[in-house]
Amino acid sequence: MEPEGPSSGMWWATAGSVLLALVMPVVVSAVLLGALYNPPGGDLPKPRQGVDSRITRIFDASGNQLGALRRFETRVAVDRQDIPQILKDAVVSIEDKRFYSHSGLDFQALVRALWADIQGGSYEQGGSTITQQYVKRNYTGPQRTLSRKIREAALAGRVENKLSKDEILYNYVSDVYLGGGAYGVGAAAETYFRKAVKDITLSEAATLAGLIQSPSADEPRSNTGGAEFRRQTVLQEMLDQGRITSADYNDALSKPLVLAYDDISPTRAATSTLVYPPEEVQTDYPYFVDYVRRYLISKYGEDQVYEGGLQVVATLDPRLQAAAEASVNDTLAGTSPPLEMSLVSVEPGTGFVKAMIGGRDFAKSQVNLALGNCNGAPEPADDGPVCVGGGGTGRQAGSAFKPFTLAAAFEQGITPDKVYRGGASYTFRNCTGPGCTIGNAEGGSFGSLPLSSATANSVNTVFAQLIEDVGVPETAEMAHRLGITMVNPEGKQPNGESYGPGLTLGTAEVSPLDMAAAFSVFPNRGMQAPATPVVKVTDAEGKVLEDNASRKGRRVIAEPIADTVNQVLKGVITGGTGTAADIGRPEGSAGKTGTAEEYSDAWFVGYTQKLSTAVWMGYADGQRSLTNIKGVATVFGGTLPAQTWKEFMSQAMGDEPAVPFSEPGRLPGAPTTRGGPDVTTPGPPGSLPPYDPSITTPASAPDTTRPSRPAFSVPPYNPAPTTTAPPARPGTRPTTTVRPPP
Repeated sequence: MEPEGPSSGMWWATAGSVLLALVMPVVVSAVLLGALYNPPGGDLPKPRQGVDSRITRIFDASGNQLGALRRFETRVAVDRQDIPQILKDAVVSIEDKRFYSHSGLDFQALVRALWADIQGGSYEQGGSTITQQYVKRNYTGPQRTLSRKIREAALAGRVENKLSKDEILYNYVSDVYLGGGAYGVGAAAETYFRKAVKDITLSEAATLAGLIQSPSADEPRSNTGGAEFRRQTVLQEMLDQGRITSADYNDALSKPLVLAYDDISPTRAATSTLVYPPEEVQTDYPYFVDYVRRYLISKYGEDQVYEGGLQVVATLDPRLQAAAEASVNDTLAGTSPPLEMSLVSVEPGTGFVKAMIGGRDFAKSQVNLALGNCNGAPEPADDGPVCVGGGGTGRQAGSAFKPFTLAAAFEQGITPDKVYRGGASYTFRNCTGPGCTIGNAEGGSFGSLPLSSATANSVNTVFAQLIEDVGVPETAEMAHRLGITMVNPEGKQPNGESYGPGLTLGTAEVSPLDMAAAFSVFPNRGMQAPATPVVKVTDAEGKVLEDNASRKGRRVIAEPIADTVNQVLKGVITGGTGTAADIGRPEGSAGKTGTAEEYSDAWFVGYTQKLSTAVWMGYADGQRSLTNIKGVATVFGGTLPAQTWKEFMSQAMGDEPAVPFSEPGRLPGAPTTRGGPDVTTPGPPGSLPPYDPSITTPASAPDTTRPSRPAFSVPPYNPAPTTTAPPARPGTRPTTTVRPPP
């Protein structure tokens, strides 16, 4: 047997050692050069400018300010002698354990951070001492660049030469941001514990020290779990470094943290320092500016957004935003919370988000329902769409998800004229038990019909067969490729389980932003411009951080596939479930209705060549059925959402010249000749009513003014013992109840 070679881990360790040996002199030389250029004995530069220059300002294309982002700056002056030793020890333990032995730089930490950056391919890691952090806050700013780091290191030497360790630590903890609008430990002690900092306990000191790393994310009142984890981490570090005894550690660990929650109104001028919300957003377009804020933080970090003085040119079109607000307000008039709506409109060729409504009233709830939930979302491709969470959950798309299965089918050569049997019910292959059957809305039976008609009429039983032909992973991959950032391209749910074939009926969670962006690929003939709220971002020094004005899209599906989807989805509006969305344009419009299980979510997503718009309606808690709303007994996607879409798009398109959709060419892999209708092979015995060849025309679309029949449940997958049925595709386990009406 051949002896095994060295493991990859050993190879990387050896390579890493060699690389560090080569790189370390360069780093040291750079720092020394910086120190020579800015010798430690020199004077310190002027501190950074005041708070006004640190405000991030957001403008529209005409230069009108849309919003401003900043933090409340609330401080409580604290004398040096009032900073307790336990707090000093806690901060030093977690932030800079060699603080008292270095001269401003910690070369061990610097090498560790450098190695992490080399592995990651960019400059991201910290390795900063307390002195360096103090310099960054007061002199250099938060930009993540090597030149800033070198200047910071040189200035750290000057600070160490000018101030004692105790003075540096005092200045640092007096000014550091600790979440909740509190700057400095004095303000934080008042904010969280309602006591002077000199009176805090060891447990409270560990909590404050733990907040330094991620003050907003771990803010104790909004993320008690994160704050508690950091508290325990600090206490462990203090114990390991010998700054507290085991008895101290156990005592502090055993005492639950008590936080002050009363009086959450802003008190900017008062001695009390509790400030809510911790960040100030000044805007007349709260949901869109909230989207900009979340997008910027995901790319540049909180410090850069709230303190970096960014100048942002946004994609918002105030005229379209006004039309969106009017349309949503008209629909919601006469209703009351928690009924909510969202509308997002995206420009297909650019990905620019032109209008966004994320809920009924931003002042009452800062959850942006236009965005969704990115927990467990897959990592984006280098040039692909980025998931931006809105603080809430995603929503099931219902039948509005079917176009993704359709696109995957067309990519595999399945044509829109392929005939399927649209019986009233269908039993998934290799599934046993009472819940393996799904049905159509109204219990309707459509006989045999082409895929194009099945899409227009939203025939669930046809799409159940289609996803078995196409594959669940292939459908998930197509949805993700087109821009559904919350769906894993490998067909895995956030909990790690595989999606079942109910995926085609919209069991996965999506967001209005993703739906509008994904559908925008179709009118753009397969080219994707990822959704973005910004045209250009410039930092306080005028450096361009991002410019999307002339970015090129990427091809995600072939032109014939997109053109064929357009042709089929036009039929939804001209004679299917979405006729209420017809805006009467000469070139036509295309779209898809969607209604989730138990009528909890209703959608209409549609587009012209100019705009792709998603409209969602549902309850904030997601647990209620959309019944008896504004005279509509049961809200389907083809009712109020389609009507809202029509009202908005009619105003948005206005007098825009007609731009027709391209005629579709031959699909990749499609047969060049046909001997007759292509009818799918039958499923397992009993899955469909007996096939009647004489039935070749689709039934009329179901009456969406009446509620559907009760849902069919789909239990966990349990393959039937058989030797004749083909094996199920990997990952096609039915996992949820599926019976969305159109």
